[in-house]
Amino acid sequence: MRILMTKFVKKSEITNSWFEIDAKNAVVGRLAAIITKILRGKNKTTFSPHVDHGDFVIVKNVEKIKFTGSKFQNKKYYKHTGFPGGIKEITPQKLSEKNKPEEILKLAVKRMLPGGVLAKNQLKKLKIYSGEEHPHSAQNPKVLDLTKINSKNTIRN
Repeated sequence: MRILMTKFVKKSEITNSWFEIDAKNAVVGRLAAIITKILRGKNKTTFSPHVDHGDFVIVKNVEKIKFTGSKFQNKKYYKHTGFPGGIKEITPQKLSEKNKPEEILKLAVKRMLPGGVLAKNQLKKLKIYSGEEHPHSAQNPKVLDLTKINSKNTIRN
């Protein structure tokens, strides 16, 4: 008789790597889905939903991110202040006008992660930057090419 046991990864066995993604002409939803998968650790064979062993993700050129269709003007992000009548809404176009293009991608990734403390810790591993430069070159991040994963991940001009 063979006894099969599930192997769980201990915190001391976890190794985090770094990935760098260029968001130039990338579709927001597809990019957020790829980032979420890496942050949660679903790309590893040792994935467990209750353990944080995802990797760090650096996203650069986030100001050149694209939406499909008319979502850039029509999509609305809602939040509530907690007071009666306190619902607030903002569009991605208004966020980019306020020079906050990082918030567009951060909101998309945050809403794809499950709620709770674990998701907050995983979201801290996401580093988003406008422009080409970032301060994490010492970590030697692996460059992820979105078009090699799927040609639909980027919008061709």
